[in-house]
Amino acid sequence: MEQHTARYLEGTVTLLGDDLYAHQPFCRRALMHGFHFLFTCKPDSHTSLYRWVDLLQSPDRRTFKARVKAGSQWHTYTYAYANRVPLAEGEDALRVNWCELTVTDRKGHTLYHNAWVTDWPLTDANVPAVVASGRARWKIENENNNTLKTKGYHLEHNFGHGKKHLAAFLVTMNLLAFLFHTALGFTDAHYRLVRAALHSRRTFFEHVNALTHYLHFPVGAGCCVS
Repeated sequence: MEQHTARYLEGTVTLLGDDLYAHQPFCRRALMHGFHFLFTCKPDSHTSLYRWVDLLQSPDRRTFKARVKAGSQWHTYTYAYANRVPLAEGEDALRVNWCELTVTDRKGHTLYHNAWVTDWPLTDANVPAVVASGRARWKIENENNNTLKTKGYHLEHNFGHGKKHLAAFLVTMNLLAFLFHTALGFTDAHYRLVRAALHSRRTFFEHVNALTHYLHFPVGAGCCVS
């Protein structure tokens, strides 16, 4: 954060992070540098904040529900939030805004539960969007990082071979491949048809590997690769 503040503060930036970041020194430093924050906040590690939240009554603690369709089923999203609650004990405690989401199915079984703290003021109108942003961190982890590591891109391998820049080069080629495949998924009908038939990325790469073994593709005048 100290090194890259100037690069990212051309627009409004909200830092996402897990429970380890939801403490006063880091939150104060984020605000000092002009960032907003939205961090996971667990009861076990923030006992003072949750004692305060549990004591609040309406309208200081607001709760509302929404029905959201997930596939062929309907889920109930229960939102709770409170503004300007102390992040820690003491008169100088940083005041933050807390929100919580509980997702249940039609039988009342809990499917998801999490909570966050942020400096953004919370209202009925913006809490669903704030919660969706907090959950997006897991979406990034699962659909980006884990895809690169486990779905055929092999980013978990040690690219430390080579005397100069080979490791950085191989990682960059991995990221470019993922970028192009993502772009093709939005823009190329043929690619979407292939991926619909080969839903698994690993299977897709296996077919590409087989094609490049048995078919020759021209790359320039008078030459080809196999």
